[in-house]
Amino acid sequence: MTRTALVVSDVDGTLLTKDKVLTEAARAAVRKLHAAGIGFTIVSSRPTIGMGFLIAPLAITLPVGAFNGSSIVDAQLKPIEQHLIPPATARRSLDVLIEFGVDIWLFTNDRWYTRNPDGEYVPHEKRAIKHDPSIIADFTPHLGAACKIVGASSDAALLQRCEAVMQDAVGTKATAVRSQTYYLDVTPPGHDKGTFVEAMARRLGISTDAIATIGDMQNDLAMFAKSGISFAMGNATDDVKKRATHVTETNENDGFARAIERVLEINQLA
Repeated sequence: MTRTALVVSDVDGTLLTKDKVLTEAARAAVRKLHAAGIGFTIVSSRPTIGMGFLIAPLAITLPVGAFNGSSIVDAQLKPIEQHLIPPATARRSLDVLIEFGVDIWLFTNDRWYTRNPDGEYVPHEKRAIKHDPSIIADFTPHLGAACKIVGASSDAALLQRCEAVMQDAVGTKATAVRSQTYYLDVTPPGHDKGTFVEAMARRLGISTDAIATIGDMQNDLAMFAKSGISFAMGNATDDVKKRATHVTETNENDGFARAIERVLEINQLA
């Protein structure tokens, strides 16, 4: 059994509660990792600007993955490696989202753009990433700098259908996957949470088998597949749970902290 040298965690639905709270149990769990000499970092569909508030409380010094891992930034949020959605693909993805009638957001490295300030999930995202959107009339001037495009809707079934159509529409030119039941993310091609795990292994000179991952959604499956052990949150869907090596409690019941405790236990046996 390979000893774990690094834990990579998703953020929303995993590290944070549904109210976007970083609990003391989660902080204490990461402190235990540091004390055991195990590295810790985060990867999320969140934009870079929505990751910064977690760096200091969790004493993160390693690179962090934003936009589902297609952007890698240092602990000061300065880009180390960044990829963009091809402009023509960005335009095609907007057309699909318009066809399905969902709210549309476009993120660059440092800005969040929307045409609808009264969108259903705008208040939720403002609270989550601790930033306000820039209101624009047209996305076109920003298509060349798109790190992520999001379709937001409370109609989970509609968004699931949209996901399938989007994947067909963008093909290999982008990655389209839901990060929440209400968010469909379109991100640069060839980069996901799995490639982030591989990048971290290269940077640290360790095997991917020495990496543990924790997540709750379809976009976490890519990193589950690349890591030695993986934990699905109790609030994950059954299909996500089936793809993980372990299942922990929900994010409302200290599931993240329990997963970390299990990692430490497994390391003692290795």
